[in-house]
Amino acid sequence: MKEEIEQLLKQLQIPFKSLDLYIEAFTHRSYINEQRSEKINHNERLEFLGDAVLELVITEYIYSQYPEHTEGDLTSFRAAIVRTDSLALQARELNYGKSLRMSKGEEASGGKDKDYLLANTFEAVLGAMYLDLGYEVAKEFVYKTLVPRIQGIVDARLDIDAKTKFQEIAQAVFKQTPIYTVVSEDGPDHDKTFTMAVMIGDREFGQGKGPSKQKAEENAALQGLEIISSQPK
Repeated sequence: MKEEIEQLLKQLQIPFKSLDLYIEAFTHRSYINEQRSEKINHNERLEFLGDAVLELVITEYIYSQYPEHTEGDLTSFRAAIVRTDSLALQARELNYGKSLRMSKGEEASGGKDKDYLLANTFEAVLGAMYLDLGYEVAKEFVYKTLVPRIQGIVDARLDIDAKTKFQEIAQAVFKQTPIYTVVSEDGPDHDKTFTMAVMIGDREFGQGKGPSKQKAEENAALQGLEIISSQPK
């Protein structure tokens, strides 16, 4: 496991000093409960620290880059970029799930791809980076990973309820109301994952997953907004 995390950090060009901090960042509480003989902490304290670092970096950035927007807008933009599904998406792109250490039961239930666990890990790694390398290095990492997404959020106002926004655009551009269809339902009744597609007419604009149909529809609408915003004007 040490070698795997070390290799990941090298791939991400993180010039780490203390590997143990990052091992802790990739360790879920359930792993500690199962491996009591191993002397290591789980990642919740690092997650707490990383959350604060992330909020400061994003706040500084949007404050300086969007002087024409109100406090309410800035708060909404920040909430959109640091919310769980946004951080989980980034963590997936960084391949964090592969290195997560958790109990066999948690892993069997799909823990390595759960949004909240991936989002927590993103924050924990950032917390480890802050302690290991300082604020400026942590800030640079956020600038390379999350900051490029902000302009798309602002342009398409993805901070607004995605389903409402997508419906407004669909009716304005296509003169139709979008509909949501079930693509799949996976997992046991107590831990289901729904996949929903958003359609305008017979054209699919996006898919989303979630622990409920409502959450999956929201994520499908978010993808639909990104697709529409990326099309040539």
